[in-house]
Amino acid sequence: MPFTKLDEKTALVVIDLQKAVLAFPSAHPSGPVLEKAGRLAAAFRKKQWPVVLVNVAGAAPGRTDTGPMNFALPPDWTELVPELDAQPSDIRVTKVVWGAFYGTALDLELRRRSITQIVLCGISTSIGVETTARSAYELGYNVSLAVDAMTDISAEAHDNSVTRIFPRLGETGTTDALLALLEKS
Repeated sequence: MPFTKLDEKTALVVIDLQKAVLAFPSAHPSGPVLEKAGRLAAAFRKKQWPVVLVNVAGAAPGRTDTGPMNFALPPDWTELVPELDAQPSDIRVTKVVWGAFYGTALDLELRRRSITQIVLCGISTSIGVETTARSAYELGYNVSLAVDAMTDISAEAHDNSVTRIFPRLGETGTTDALLALLEKS
């Protein structure tokens, strides 16, 4: 469903646009994703609406078929990319699991601000973005997903999230459509 409206209390939540995550190959070039996420962040700040910058700094301890990470990460791997132009007013969330809600204060931070809707973008579509969208939906937030401001390691996984999962969790559309709606709000 295309975007229909933005609540008066809407926050932008940007998932894992950090140095190490961007070092992995992706199905779509990360440059346009960063540019669009940066535009969204700037527009939300201009409107004085919350911007939440999420980074990942670890992994859940459970066993998986893929096993533990078998490579060393550079010391600055959790740093957010400069394209986001992080500001002191931004809400920072560091997670160690896929989603930005579990084990963090994100829900508390949003509820303190009476937020009723979140707009999501970032990497990886089928992991961090989708898990956060599922949790947001379950917590009762209206969810909007800027699908051209996200990518995944796998084109197939990205397409599955965008075409099959996201329409069941919220409204989907482009960054430009979202920015036009934001301008009217």
